[in-house]
Amino acid sequence: MATATAPRVDWTLIFAQRGFRYFFAAMFVSLFGSGMNFAGVSWYILAATHSTVKVSLQVIVVTLPGLIVPFLGGVLIDRFDRRYLGIALDIARGIAVLGTAAIAYWGHLQIWHLYAMTLITGMGFAMYWATVNALVQEVIPPSQFTGANAVVLIGVQTGMLLAGSMVGFAYNAAGTAGILAIDGATYFVSAICLHKLRRGYVSPRQRSRYPHEYSEATEATAEALETGAFPQVAEAGLTLAMYSDMKEGFAYLKAEPRVRALGLTHATMMAGVVSANVLIVALASQVLHAGARGLGFLEAGWGAGAIVGGLLASQLSARLRMTLYVLAMAGLAMGHMVMPFVTLLFFSVLLQATFGFCRALGGVVAQSTVMHIVPKHFMGRTQSAFAIATTVLQVLMSFGLGWLTQNAGIVAGFSLLALLYAGATGAAIRARQLVS
Repeated sequence: MATATAPRVDWTLIFAQRGFRYFFAAMFVSLFGSGMNFAGVSWYILAATHSTVKVSLQVIVVTLPGLIVPFLGGVLIDRFDRRYLGIALDIARGIAVLGTAAIAYWGHLQIWHLYAMTLITGMGFAMYWATVNALVQEVIPPSQFTGANAVVLIGVQTGMLLAGSMVGFAYNAAGTAGILAIDGATYFVSAICLHKLRRGYVSPRQRSRYPHEYSEATEATAEALETGAFPQVAEAGLTLAMYSDMKEGFAYLKAEPRVRALGLTHATMMAGVVSANVLIVALASQVLHAGARGLGFLEAGWGAGAIVGGLLASQLSARLRMTLYVLAMAGLAMGHMVMPFVTLLFFSVLLQATFGFCRALGGVVAQSTVMHIVPKHFMGRTQSAFAIATTVLQVLMSFGLGWLTQNAGIVAGFSLLALLYAGATGAAIRARQLVS
């Protein structure tokens, strides 16, 4: 079985790949800006409205496009060069964020401007992560998938760690406009890194496996696609081909229970990670009374734990990997039951570090296992299916946590989050049985 062996992680081999070095830099820079953006905007909304529901709306807006975009995005990712898709998504998001930064700088910023910006970045985000997760397969040898996923996650969390360490100070010094300007600039730096990742156009499709993308009976469609003489016919042919790809992706997932179990666990975990932002902002303000700087320390604790978790996950043997996967989900469930009763910032940061550790370990195990199972030409559609499931849970949880925290208190909110992670633990147990 693909997951039965655990090749030694060779850091030299991983970073010897020129493309991966640029890929790592793109992830690090992009997530540094995104981390500052998300934390800074969340704090601004809470300070301006004093409403956890309004903060939850920000989380909902950033995740809502994930209900629609991945259906088309997964097909595009498996049809076109993933590097070019990533560059286009970075540029589009950078323009939106810099535009909002300019509005904030000139003193005309309103809450709806932030929601609009978040919607645009959310549309890009819904497709971007599926794109880059699929791109990893193209720049790293299969024997190093576990190490590569660990390095990517470490890069992401290091960016988030630095962002968390700086966001409180940056917010107090430069305000929302400064934070958004930094984030907008990082998107363009990320796009440059992806541009340098490799040269030329690389299609993810294995043409030999698909000698006929369209029926031979539709010769007019094929000719129209080549000449552009009949755009209506060409559009119909392309739509049918994309529908066929989408249908093929669903058929693959239906036939692969291991991937479904891993996807459900990962989607549940990530829904908790993203929606928890609603509670962390409220915790820093209402329980710890630590302000924006306290929020920064909490985010930094998470990032530090995630870096350690990513390093450990890359060294795990196959025998231990899935067992610790289950324990990580259980740790998230139990830890979030305790979190609202901790009133000292130091211990809250330690708990956050533990959560980051568990999330990183779980993420590396899930993604590397999926990469060993799923063929390259199905990876875009598989990652998009995960994104859709994650988005559904994120939207429900974000609104539920915001409403419950505002009406029943922060303890009730953390209890609901712990219940979600308990569900992830059950799914992880099933995944372990199937994979092992």
